[in-house]
Amino acid sequence: MEILIRGDKLVVTKAIKAHIEDKLGKLEKYFENSSDIKAHVVIRVKDNDQIIEVTIPTNRFTLRAEEKHSDLYAAVNLMVDKLERQIRKNKTRLNAKLKKDPKTDFIFNFEEPIEEEENKGKIVKRKSLDIKPMDEEEAILQMELLDHDFFVFKNVDEDCISVLYKRKDGAYGIIDTK
Repeated sequence: MEILIRGDKLVVTKAIKAHIEDKLGKLEKYFENSSDIKAHVVIRVKDNDQIIEVTIPTNRFTLRAEEKHSDLYAAVNLMVDKLERQIRKNKTRLNAKLKKDPKTDFIFNFEEPIEEEENKGKIVKRKSLDIKPMDEEEAILQMELLDHDFFVFKNVDEDCISVLYKRKDGAYGIIDTK
């Protein structure tokens, strides 16, 4: 796995880089062709917190995790644990998707885990999306892998743009556009 590390208003030392590469390297066991995978890592500092954000795009899915901690090394460890939990938690869905579309980057022969106001009203971030056509099950999977509360996608079943969201009761809701 190629790991691209960038510091945002922070110098990435050799020790930090080595620690991140070592920890993210443990995720390679979940990917079939890990040499084709690029992990994008951004390290930021905000107040006393060290924030690490990792995005791993694959052929069909994107894994993403963000953690903050006062200790950067602890944040890295938490972030890797979170990514591993995402993969393990969605193993069944990913396996089902693999049967429909065998072109994926994941390996599924692993064991199941044991269960375990300042800017209010202001737009503080804007993103552009490449909306991909997919069904609702694939959108749920993608949202879970990204660890988001909502997901925008082109709904192939309804032939419209839809917003999938996670409700407070843990169920999902969909808003379809006309």
